[in-house]
Amino acid sequence: MSQIIALTNQKGGVGKTTSAVNLAAGLASLKHRVLLVDLDPQGHASMGSGIDKHGLDTSVLDVLLGEVAAQAVIKCKTPAGFDVLPSNGDLTAAEVELLSREPREACLKDALQGVASTYDVVLIDCPPSLNMLTVNALTAADSVLIPLQCEFYALEGLSALLDTIEQIKQSVNPNLKIAGILRTMYDKRMSLTREVDKQLREFFGDALLKTTIPRNIKVAEAPSYGLPVTQYARFSRGSQAYRVLAKEMIRRLSL
Repeated sequence: MSQIIALTNQKGGVGKTTSAVNLAAGLASLKHRVLLVDLDPQGHASMGSGIDKHGLDTSVLDVLLGEVAAQAVIKCKTPAGFDVLPSNGDLTAAEVELLSREPREACLKDALQGVASTYDVVLIDCPPSLNMLTVNALTAADSVLIPLQCEFYALEGLSALLDTIEQIKQSVNPNLKIAGILRTMYDKRMSLTREVDKQLREFFGDALLKTTIPRNIKVAEAPSYGLPVTQYARFSRGSQAYRVLAKEMIRRLSL
């Protein structure tokens, strides 16, 4: 049975898309069938997977609106071995379009029903805001992976996201759970990192993943080559961390 995991954080710049792409690559390298759904109008997950977002004839927007089946839009076997349901700037129209549909929060869930069972894992890269696209992702998902940078405002933003997750559980997706909180751009030499880390452990306990993603220049460079860091610089610290993350997620969610 496939697991659908939404990667979300309303704060931008926390490594959400980077983590989505590299977790997909890490799981694919371990022989899991993986679909990465790019639900961000910026299309960065598509680009980071080697897909030209400007050359798309159809995208996830067409799938959300029920105009094209997901299978017809999915780009199969990217260089890292996973499939992608791609996105581009057209997705900015989704917010208005979805508001006129009922049930508007279930469009993605309905769209994935025909394809999710052919994968072991479906990862959804959400936009960096709590909008209707994110609500669709949380409605479709079995669990949520929250990338989080250890900085001053991290806990404040996390509180709002957890409130949203609780609202989704109470209204449309009672089985939604938190798969884990992933610390990104992690540098334990910094006192602020250690302080936020301490607070996270106190508040979230076992929800905090053991794996941390370090600050690493190779991780930042890889998207410009259309590759996950696990392929671009496979022996780098960033690449090794994402491989460890994939193994931890497999154990945690029994993938």
